Amino acid sequence: QVQLVESGGGLVQPGGSVRLSCAASGSIFSILSVGWYRQAPGKQREAVAIITSGGTLNYADSVKGRFTISRDSATKTMYLQMNSLKPEDTAVYYCNYRVGVASALNYWGQGTQVTVSS
Repeated sequence: QVQLVESGGGLVQPGGSVRLSCAASGSIFSILSVGWYRQAPGKQREAVAIITSGGTLNYADSVKGRFTISRDSATKTMYLQMNSLKPEDTAVYYCNYRVGVASALNYWGQGTQVTVSS
C-alpha cells in the first residue's frame, strides 16, 4: 500500500507562485511513473506533470515553462513548483504514483485546492 499526502495549496493572485508537496509512505515498489494531476469544476481530471520511471519529465502544454516537477527519492517527496499562475490553473491538484509489474495500479492523494484569483 502507498499513502500520499499533498500540501501547499491555497489562494494565490494571478502571476504568483506556489509549491505543492506530496509525501509518500508505505511499501513502494516497481514505480512506473509519478506525477501531478488536476481537476477543475465540471472538467475531467487531467495530467499536469509526470516523471517516468526512466526519469523523463512530461508536462501538459498549458503549463510548460511555468510549472516544474521534481522528486526527492531519499525523502519520498514530490514537488510541483507553479509559477506565473493564471486563473485557469484553479483546480484541485492530486499527486499520483503509478506502480506495477504485470499490471498497473494507481495511488492518489486526497487533493489540495489551488485557487488563482485577485
